[in-house]
Amino acid sequence: MKRMRMSSVLTPARLNPLYPIFSIKRILKLSALPALYARFCLLLFALTLSFIFPATISAQDDRPLPASLDKLLPKCDTLLAVNAPLDTVPVPAYRLPASFRNCAQNVLTDTLDTLREFWEKLRLARAGVPGDSIRVLHIGDSHVRGHFFPTATGNLLRLAFGRVAYTDMGINGAYCLTFAREDRIAAIAAARPDLLILSFGTNESHNRSYDRMAHTHQMEELLRMLRRRLPQVPIILTTPPGSFESARQKNRRRSYTANARTARVSENICRFAAAHGLAVWNLYRIAGGNSAPLNWQAARLMRPDHIHFLAQGYQLQGELFYQALVKAYNDFITSPVEQAAGGGRK
Repeated sequence: MKRMRMSSVLTPARLNPLYPIFSIKRILKLSALPALYARFCLLLFALTLSFIFPATISAQDDRPLPASLDKLLPKCDTLLAVNAPLDTVPVPAYRLPASFRNCAQNVLTDTLDTLREFWEKLRLARAGVPGDSIRVLHIGDSHVRGHFFPTATGNLLRLAFGRVAYTDMGINGAYCLTFAREDRIAAIAAARPDLLILSFGTNESHNRSYDRMAHTHQMEELLRMLRRRLPQVPIILTTPPGSFESARQKNRRRSYTANARTARVSENICRFAAAHGLAVWNLYRIAGGNSAPLNWQAARLMRPDHIHFLAQGYQLQGELFYQALVKAYNDFITSPVEQAAGGGRK
């Protein structure tokens, strides 16, 4: 009898301290225990199961991660354009030499605001909006053919706005009518310019029988051919910088006098631009008008032929042209109409 009682006492189930909890038979008999003890055992049983089998289901799903702006914005020009700032470009302090007299303010005249679309393209490029290169094509005579003038302007535009492709197409001794040929117009159209710059007038002014009406008809013919292939491209006309005429004296030495016809040619170019809704940069008036040739010579910026310029002279002209472009761009950015349209972009 003692052996049987000892075996019943030493049963493994009886030695287990959790035996009252994990024994199903005991749990079923809890109804016979006091109510307080039954509740305590059930609570302890639930807590033990929570530790052994931790819960893996939460009350709500994880919140979705926010979309990556870095992946979305480069594919969406509109979002970037809306937030593009209306910031102006610092105007460089390029100045004509102190020896220049009778100079005028360096401005680009665009009475009808024909360059608005081009300025908007520059604004988006400066804001970092992805897009194609902004193509500027500068055509003209030997002043363009030498590359110094257009290269100076193009380099500065690229530094300020980024994706600007500035190319030139010049011919020595060219009149504006020189480009009024189908093959040359086709080459200009193939460049698909966003802005076209026409720089002529020096060779027209050296025609001793210069006729204003004939010059006007030549410009009209060139413009007609350009508009047929490039109807929407804005155009800027520039006037010649000024030059001298030479004459051989009896002693076979040459003398040089300021070419007075340059004033008539420049005036006619400006009149033509106003009549046909084109922008114009009057370099001749900016450099001193009738005093321009003497100013360039006094500053030692002209070549010995008194028509063409040293590299420093063309560099200065290109910098002044860029300065005028930036002023006009800033005027567009800060205009009341643009400010009202872009108020939400600031």
